[in-house]
Amino acid sequence: MALPDGLAAALERVAALHSDCDLGNPGTPSATVAVLRQSDQVLDYLVLADSPVVFEGTEGGHTVVTDLRVDDVLPDLRAEVERHETHTQGHREALQRLVSAQRVIRNTSDGYWVAGANPEAAHHGLTGSVMLRDVRSAAVMSDGVSRLVTEYEMATWDDIFVTLRADGPRGLIRTVRETEATDPTGRRWPRYKSGDDATVAYCRW
Repeated sequence: MALPDGLAAALERVAALHSDCDLGNPGTPSATVAVLRQSDQVLDYLVLADSPVVFEGTEGGHTVVTDLRVDDVLPDLRAEVERHETHTQGHREALQRLVSAQRVIRNTSDGYWVAGANPEAAHHGLTGSVMLRDVRSAAVMSDGVSRLVTEYEMATWDDIFVTLRADGPRGLIRTVRETEATDPTGRRWPRYKSGDDATVAYCRW
C-alpha cells in the first residue's frame, strides 16, 4: 500500500472510533506524522507537517525531509507570540490568537496540512524513496527534538547522529531538555512553550 493511502486509512479508522464527537470542529485534535518504511532495498518516507525524517548518507552528509508550510502562514501572529517570554500573560494571549487563526486555515489549500479527522490530509504530505545502499542510518523525530538543530542551533545534524550512536534516543532527548532548561522563559529562543513533545526512532543497518 502506498504510504498516503495507509495513512488515510488509519485516519479514517481513528475517526470512526469517535463518531459521537464533533469531528468537524476546527479544534479537533491533530498531529504531525513522520513515517519511514523499509521494503527490501528501498526506504519509503512520508512527512506531514514539521516532524522530520533525516537520512545519514553512507558517504557522509545528511538529507532532511520536513514539511514547513506551517511557518509560511500567519507570520505577524507568530512574531507577536515570539515577542513575549513564555509563561507570561502576554504570551498566553498572543498564542491563543495564533491558535485560533491557525484552526481556520488548517487542512485547507490556503494553510497547511496535519493529520486529523479528515483523511484527505494524508495525500498532502511529502513522500519519496531512497535506496538503502545510500543510507548509513536514519532518524524519525518530532520537531521537539529537531529544534535542537533548526531553532536552537546548538547542534549540527552530524552531532545529532553522533549522540544517537553513542547514547540512543534517550540521550538525545536528554540533551534537548538540558538545553531548554538553560532558557526556561524563551528569552534566548522565543517559542510557544518551554519544551515540546520529544520523540525519536533511530534506525541503523
